[in-house]
Amino acid sequence: MKYLLLGYTPAAAWDAATADAPSDEALAAFATYQELERDLIASGELVTSEGLGHPAVSTTVHRDGVDVVATDGPFAELKEVLASFAVIDVTGRERAVEIAARIVEALGEPIEIRPIMGADFAA
Repeated sequence: MKYLLLGYTPAAAWDAATADAPSDEALAAFATYQELERDLIASGELVTSEGLGHPAVSTTVHRDGVDVVATDGPFAELKEVLASFAVIDVTGRERAVEIAARIVEALGEPIEIRPIMGADFAA
């Protein structure tokens, strides 16, 4: 079953991290995450994983009355922003939770797990 892992970070932390060079702690966390990615690639469980650009350079498309418009930036002011995502293909929810827990241990930020609807999807 495929799951989408959504990585969130506080907006203020993102701004601080992009303003300065990464700390030794942040570099160590990313190295731990890269090791986890290598493990998931080797086991065949990682479909894809990507970090996202800063929310300030995003575009939101929405309906404004009867018109559909594109605006710069996120749709709403958020305290936490979506920073990354990964798609995994695992035996079930329990394994997805195990993997998400390893990411949280490495990076310290919350991970949301969402099943991807498909032929093997069960609510």
